[in-house]
Amino acid sequence: MTSQSLATSDEATVPSGNAGAFQFVAELAEEVSRGRVELPSFPDVAVRVRKVLADEQVSNDQIARVVGSDAGLAARVFTLANSVALNRGGKTISELKTAVNRIGHNNVRTAAVSFAIAQLRRAAELRHIAKELEALWQEATMVAALAYAIGSRAGRINADECMLAGLLHNVGKIYILARANRHGNLFRDPATLSQVIRDWHSNVGKAIVENWGFPDHISEAVAEHENIDRHAGHPDVTDVLTVAVMMSGFAGHETDLELNMQGVKAFWRLELDNAKCVHIMNGCKDEIAALRTALGD
Repeated sequence: MTSQSLATSDEATVPSGNAGAFQFVAELAEEVSRGRVELPSFPDVAVRVRKVLADEQVSNDQIARVVGSDAGLAARVFTLANSVALNRGGKTISELKTAVNRIGHNNVRTAAVSFAIAQLRRAAELRHIAKELEALWQEATMVAALAYAIGSRAGRINADECMLAGLLHNVGKIYILARANRHGNLFRDPATLSQVIRDWHSNVGKAIVENWGFPDHISEAVAEHENIDRHAGHPDVTDVLTVAVMMSGFAGHETDLELNMQGVKAFWRLELDNAKCVHIMNGCKDEIAALRTALGD
């Protein structure tokens, strides 16, 4: 992805005459083109986890040593490993290597992302937008838990990857909101800020996920999950993410979901009708609540 491709596709969406918005968009394009898209306050241990997991031959011992170097991250891994959704047998784990083995590499990545965003939400320099960051995080954990519930019932789709994609699906919004902190004029024009977030978050989110070295199909899911007309030969993580985001938006309003799911190809590929969606949303409440708690809700 280049700054030129981003600028040509999104420049026209910035309101005419808003010099501050144009400057901000230009900065985003430059950061993406240079591969400098990194969440502020990103903890060193999360970077080390990312690097160690880039080695496909890495052992669980090595991963556990890196995770164990930070008590907060280790606690997040233990919470995931002992959650109702990932601990079907009910046996509590107290050894980090065993926890890593139970949840797998994708969920170690998920724990690291969760931990990193928790640090961001507590950053002193972003205290004035804590409410907005919290709302985005609540959305992320809900979508992640729903994506896991959908993926685990879909067959031939990795539910752990679905949860990771769900947690990352709005990371572009988090990044843009945090970066806009340097442009106070944008916060005085909420409509412009909302438009920049809406039009840019998927491209920025994809760049972040690529920068973190996650698999291509995860970054594609983050980039394409809002494309309801997307063509695919078989159901995939992007389909699960599309459905999870829609289900999250219509939780408690199932009739509206049934109307809005019409024509969305992801539902068709996953063989999900309204009754099945309602079952996941209502019948899996305990599992979803447990996962959200484990993710740091």
